Amino acid sequence: MSALPGFIVIGNAENRRVSLFQDALERQGLPPAKVVPWRDLLESPARLAELPDTEAFVRIDAAGESWEVEKGLLKRGYEDALAHGGQVLAPDEVDALVEDHGRILAPRQGHLGLLRVLSELEAVFRERPSWRVLQSPASIGDLFDKRVTSRRYAALGVPVPEPLDGVTDVASLRERMDEEGWREVFVKVSCGSSASCLGIFRRLRGHESLITTVEQSPRGWFNTLKVRRIREPEPLERVLDFLLREGSQVERSIPKARLGGDLFDCRVLAVRGEPAFIVVRQSRLPITNLHLGGWRGELEELEAAVPRNEWDAAMESCRRVARAHDCLHVGIDLMFEEYFTGHRVLEANAFGDLLPGLKRDGLTVYEWEIREALRSAGFDVPAT
Repeated sequence: MSALPGFIVIGNAENRRVSLFQDALERQGLPPAKVVPWRDLLESPARLAELPDTEAFVRIDAAGESWEVEKGLLKRGYEDALAHGGQVLAPDEVDALVEDHGRILAPRQGHLGLLRVLSELEAVFRERPSWRVLQSPASIGDLFDKRVTSRRYAALGVPVPEPLDGVTDVASLRERMDEEGWREVFVKVSCGSSASCLGIFRRLRGHESLITTVEQSPRGWFNTLKVRRIREPEPLERVLDFLLREGSQVERSIPKARLGGDLFDCRVLAVRGEPAFIVVRQSRLPITNLHLGGWRGELEELEAAVPRNEWDAAMESCRRVARAHDCLHVGIDLMFEEYFTGHRVLEANAFGDLLPGLKRDGLTVYEWEIREALRSAGFDVPAT
């Protein structure tokens, strides 16, 4: 058997994503990956081109959870942000910032910075045809725009929450909801993740409320770990105005099915276009993220509750979503409608594979991905 290609990981070396992937390589009997830090690429994408043009798998991992990388992305996105509206921070303002955990800093500007770096990576990869890139930069860029993916999936026949177009500010949001007869919508900053920069806006019998984790303090805007309901008109309007100015996907709120009396949805991790791992996320709230008070439910209980035809249809939707992107893996947020009368794909994630503790056929998520990457290139997995 020919020698197996090594792995190159673009990520934050100190992050558990990278360390867990390195552990998975070791358990597969493979050498450690060469790690190229995001902070180095922000200084110069040429750092990647310094690596030898020899056969290798390239894994692009999340750039988050690093203060230096966050500041670097803000700087890279400054010029583009000037033309897009929303909050803008000049490079000297970014340099003057001190780390303030949970603070929201110009999310659209940071996203535009990421798109710039991804474009530069694409150019490097074109000069390295021997590298097998496991997630194309263009696909990562698409997966970080909920407005793009929602419409793409709908065009593929995948059920998604209906988007509300024509919303530019809070007044037009109310107007469009009235026109459609909708009483509740999700307002999600299009480049957000992990339920950050999100609100559920409800209008009923002349009363308005907003469920959100976003709050304003004298120091700025923050994502908190507390899901709260705002009923006071002035703070409600301020949060909605902030979300909409940063560029939001607005979509109809679909009532979720219940499991054991609690609301739930699922994270479905598709690998090579097939559903491979599923996490059931239960909560007493419509926002089910585990870091916001949700908990992992029992997959067997869910499979027993869902009619077989609905389960098969939902898994087929996940396949369509995964195969719409040039990525080894895609994390898909899936919900079943009330009383299991249908399903919707809520969104998909380029880096939705951090699922510690899950195993399938004795393999962790990262071990499964490594095996499938090797198989996709015609290599056998070494015995462990």
